[in-house]
This record gives sequence, C-alpha cells and structure tokens, in this order.
Amino acid sequence: MRALVLVSSPRRDGNSAMLAEAALCGLEAAGHDAELLFADDAVSAFLRDCRRCRRSGGECGIDDGFRKAFLERFLPADGVIAATPVYWYGMSAQLKAFFDRMFCYVAASHPKSDEVVARMVEKRLGLLLSSEETFPGVGAGIVHQFQEYARYTRSAFVGVVHGYGNARGDVALDPGEPLLKAERFGREFFSRHSSDYQIDTPRAGRVWN
Repeated sequence: MRALVLVSSPRRDGNSAMLAEAALCGLEAAGHDAELLFADDAVSAFLRDCRRCRRSGGECGIDDGFRKAFLERFLPADGVIAATPVYWYGMSAQLKAFFDRMFCYVAASHPKSDEVVARMVEKRLGLLLSSEETFPGVGAGIVHQFQEYARYTRSAFVGVVHGYGNARGDVALDPGEPLLKAERFGREFFSRHSSDYQIDTPRAGRVWN
C-alpha cells in the first residue's frame, strides 16, 4: 500500500516531526511504500477566491508546490497520516491551509474535479498530535475535524496517537511512550480494525473472531 505522512509543524526537528518519523518507520517496516512531506514545502499561501484567482484553463492560480503535492503525492496515497502540534486547541495553520487548498481541485470550476473527487474518497486516515497540555480534551477539536473529513470523503479514520512535550524532543521523555505507539500505529495502519457503524449496518455479534 502507498502512504503519505504529512507533517504540518514549522519545526523540522520538533515533536510532531518525531512522531511522524516513527510512524513512517512503522509503515516501511510493514512493507508499505511510504513517504514524508512537510506541509510548508508545498503550501506558501492560503486559499483565495477561486472565481477571481483561477487561471483561464481552470487551474489554480497560486504558483507554489501545492498542486504537485496534492495531485502526485496526496491523491495516489491509499492512506494519509497527518502530524500536527495543537495550536490554540486546533490544528496548525499549515495543515488547515493544505486541506483548504483542496477546494480549488474539487470545485466544479476545475476541469478535472470529478477525477479528483473519485481519488479522494475511501482512504485510510490517521492523526498524530503533540501538545504541551495533557488535558484529555486538548486535541478534541482536531479529532472531530478529522472525523468529519473522514465522513465527508467516506474514508476510514483509523486512530490517533498523542504525545506530550514542549521543547524539541520532549515526546521521547513522555512516559506514555508515544514514539513507540506511533511506530506501531504505522505498522498496523493498513491492517488495524476500524469500524464506523450506522444503525442499519449489517454486523456480527462479536468484534473479534
């Protein structure tokens, strides 16, 4: 399987990046084709008004690395794991901008929007969080947004690994061992049980056979 680990912290050697590297190692150890991408290598601007910004042929008018990252790295992936610090109880601006910029390619005014939408659905999604604060609900807003994105794209939200730290490398000192959990999360990413039932979903009486 093919996986993308999307790191959205501006710190290249910070806690989010360490969690991402651990998940990447797990994915590769399981034999998957995995790569790591820093969001700010692709995104240099926020989403604009597509009706004014879009080029005459329908392409996005923002000239940065997002088009290549989205079309050639995000869309081909069978699964995406996003790593973000918790900023003001939400995801980083870099990660939010990455998702916002997708709109240009799914909007009907893009010449290949149908093709893009068909490639966005039914992925496996994962989340890696880092925060100084250990309050259980500190990342709840980010988790909820990912759950809604998964629902909207008919994708499977596999799970979350949360590491605690502030200074660079602090997650390695977290007694909850989030780096080990992130590595295991990567190894099991495409095989881990994931269910999201509706009331009329056919299902067995047991979770584990």
